[in-house]
Amino acid sequence: MSRYFTDEHEWIDVEGEIATVGITDYAQEQLGDIVFVELPAEGTTFEKGDDAAVVESVKAASDVYAPISGEVVETNSALEDEPALVNSDAEEDGWFFKLRVTDASELEGLMNEAAYKKFVASL
Repeated sequence: MSRYFTDEHEWIDVEGEIATVGITDYAQEQLGDIVFVELPAEGTTFEKGDDAAVVESVKAASDVYAPISGEVVETNSALEDEPALVNSDAEEDGWFFKLRVTDASELEGLMNEAAYKKFVASL
């Protein structure tokens, strides 16, 4: 499995043709206590950069963007009952949705973990 990061603070794990998407620990720390997550409907298709989900905290609401193009094949229904999972485990159990990848070449523009850490350190 390969993990990539965006400059909008999403992470994406790719295994075969399925990509799991969430927000990074850095993003959830900036947002504070997550109180609500709006997930996309299964079957929805996104182009890279589209608004795909919404996360709301006590501080602000923020869009989660599709890091690559694809079709939503699964959403993390646990977040509907327990949005704070994003705070406690943003980069594992707090994932938002899974996409069937339609253009794997879009991964080339994303950062690896080392590049993302360097990017965050520069903020």
